[in-house]
Amino acid sequence: MKYDHKGIEKKWQDAWEKAGVFHAENNSTKPKYFALVEFPYPSGQGLHVGHPRPYTALDIIARKRRLQGYNVLYPIGWDAFGLPTENYAIKNHIHPAQVTKKNVARFKEQIKSLGISFDWSREINTTDPEYYKWTQWIFLQLFKKGLAYKKEMNVNWCTGCKCVLANEEVVEGVCERCGSPVIHKEKSQWMLKITDYAQKLIDGLDDVDYPDRVKAQQKNWIGRSEGAEVDFQTTAGDVLTVYTTRPDTLFGATYMVISPEHPNIEKWQDKLSNMDAIRDYQAKAARKSEFERAEVAKDKTGVRLEGVAAINPVNGKEIPIFISDYVLMTYGTGAIMAVPAHDTRDWAFARKFGLPVIEVVKGGDVEKEAFTDCATGVMVNSGFLNGLTVEEAKAKIKDYMEEKGFGHKKVNYKLRDWVFARQRYWGEPIPIVHCDKCGYVPLPEDQLPLRLPEVESYEPTDDGESPIAKMTDWVNTTCPHCGGPAKRETDTMPQWAGSSWYFLRYTDPHNDKAFASKEAMDYWLPVDWYNGGMEHTTLHLLYSRFWHKFLYDIGEVPTPEPYAKRTSHGMILGENGEKMSKSRGNVVNPDDVVAEYGADTLRLYEMFIGDFEKAAPWSTSSMKGCRRFIERYFALQDITVPGDSIRTEMEISFNKTIKKVSEDIENLKFNTAIAALMSLLNEIAASGSITREELRIFTILLDPFAPHVAEEVWAVQQFNDQMACQQAWPDFDESKCKDATVEIAVQVNGKVRARVSVPADVSKEDALAAAKANEKIAGEISGKNLVKEIYVPGKLINLVAKG
Repeated sequence: MKYDHKGIEKKWQDAWEKAGVFHAENNSTKPKYFALVEFPYPSGQGLHVGHPRPYTALDIIARKRRLQGYNVLYPIGWDAFGLPTENYAIKNHIHPAQVTKKNVARFKEQIKSLGISFDWSREINTTDPEYYKWTQWIFLQLFKKGLAYKKEMNVNWCTGCKCVLANEEVVEGVCERCGSPVIHKEKSQWMLKITDYAQKLIDGLDDVDYPDRVKAQQKNWIGRSEGAEVDFQTTAGDVLTVYTTRPDTLFGATYMVISPEHPNIEKWQDKLSNMDAIRDYQAKAARKSEFERAEVAKDKTGVRLEGVAAINPVNGKEIPIFISDYVLMTYGTGAIMAVPAHDTRDWAFARKFGLPVIEVVKGGDVEKEAFTDCATGVMVNSGFLNGLTVEEAKAKIKDYMEEKGFGHKKVNYKLRDWVFARQRYWGEPIPIVHCDKCGYVPLPEDQLPLRLPEVESYEPTDDGESPIAKMTDWVNTTCPHCGGPAKRETDTMPQWAGSSWYFLRYTDPHNDKAFASKEAMDYWLPVDWYNGGMEHTTLHLLYSRFWHKFLYDIGEVPTPEPYAKRTSHGMILGENGEKMSKSRGNVVNPDDVVAEYGADTLRLYEMFIGDFEKAAPWSTSSMKGCRRFIERYFALQDITVPGDSIRTEMEISFNKTIKKVSEDIENLKFNTAIAALMSLLNEIAASGSITREELRIFTILLDPFAPHVAEEVWAVQQFNDQMACQQAWPDFDESKCKDATVEIAVQVNGKVRARVSVPADVSKEDALAAAKANEKIAGEISGKNLVKEIYVPGKLINLVAKG
């Protein structure tokens, strides 16, 4: 019997959707299961074979859960605002909305061809005004609670996209989207105060099932540290405050460094005799990205402030102040105390500028940059701290500085507030107006959604303003508070806005009274299993947790965390082992694979290619083996015999396979689950026949992986009047998951000489007797003295013989 995937796969895709078998039930007595994948950005290039890997993996989970009796929500939508679409629209003179509509249609067609069991009745799109109405509503709640604010600040400016980027969108000094250099400039920006949630974002990780590496990345990005803020008096008569995790090393602070953007420079300019050199250095620093400035290995540069010095508060000594680009205003206070004896970067800087190096933790050779482990040493050259351990010194100096009034204990975070504005067109309008009399005023909620205006040009302006700023009819409005003249905000929200809460909308996507009803969220939340890319660990995952925790705090969602479980997948690489990209010429189009081999083959291969959490290269030749497996399974119908039970000789194999596949799916070991099915198929083929009951069970086990062929076999065999995807997942009998016999390797003096079959529960004595009775072993040990008999149960016997 020949398997024709072209005729079969589209038939079942249409049948599933017509029957609504994958649509989540709104009012169900079943236990719920919410499976989620990161919704895609629909680009004009369409899918490549790397995209379906996470969709297929969670589809297997979702299909298995339905077979286990759950009411499953496995939704899909489109993260469709953002720069790529706008840039394409500018280049080709097509409205971004038209580009988005075309791209969505292309992606949807491709995804549907793979047989992914998404609930298409809950499809969402972040560019739909009925969706972004609620994105705007959430922003207004943040604004009203003081968590959305606008301020003048130093920002990352992409020279290519001509817009502001969040710190997380700058990768190695360039824009993560277009690859253009990123510079710094001053600009008024909307910000979200994610820093207010820093500790909650750390604490919440104790309550979720995330991989350790994901938790570590989140914690490292938030960067909690315990230390102290220390005030250094200056000769200018004011104070420089630093944050340090090592106040115990204050006696070793021989100079200070402040950011080139530090506001004290402007305050001190009349006292500074080298302002021309300072201005020149500031200009050069502004042209560097934060990545370049923070690079530890780079050559140290700086300018000493001639005319103002600092005073070390523990010894009263004057110490010089420098500006250097490695100190950033966005970290801590924008000023540091430098202890060159115990910090590589400070030591290099001190060497370059001829500054003193004073060891304060015993054990190093500061002349050779051979630093002691200053976290565990003993204090020296530190006055009243001498002889104390580091931990003792930390406690004593904190008490001392609070007593003397020049410092206090402080918990600090590296996390900075989120830049939440883009000077571009294709994004959610920010529902705020500015009134000269009332300041920034929120748009009344009954006026949402605030829709994007129609514009003729989407080109970003050279002065850094949004193209919307030129739409005076839209911009000019009245103040909702006083009724006077006002102007709308012309910046738009970043792409992260719509993706920070989209999972909530899936629970109730057609609600026009709220972003989702309380009843829907009480039932569906939290998301039970969320899979996404590791590259989103410090972007989307952190942002969406922040939004969710805020909504929880104001009583809008029922759970403090959005996702109970999070996993990540590895990329599928090109056949040359490199990341798939058009520029490398190694992109594999899933359309071509589906056309030639079928969606089930693609699904099986994507899961069989290797460890799901690791990258793996594509191999067309290996994929053909998955197609042969499907054909062999389909051909089992030719050797099917009557029988409503599993044959005795096949009981152990079937029970072991059910157990293996069941457990491997839960552990994302899809490759070994498929291997177990292949092995069982080999046993069946070797037996020469398969009973109807055996075929029924095998079909259900295969269904999550290769649903089209499984559905076709189910229908042809007419097992019952429902579809394969509506059956019950098979149970296994633990007592029948063990082989009746096992094969044990028998060694003589460490070399394998024979293998013997023994009962699985054989005793040590019986196993040894069986080994010695083997003809080959008997010959090897004849006339020799057995000095040792080693038995590894069920696996190995080693007989040590001498003479």
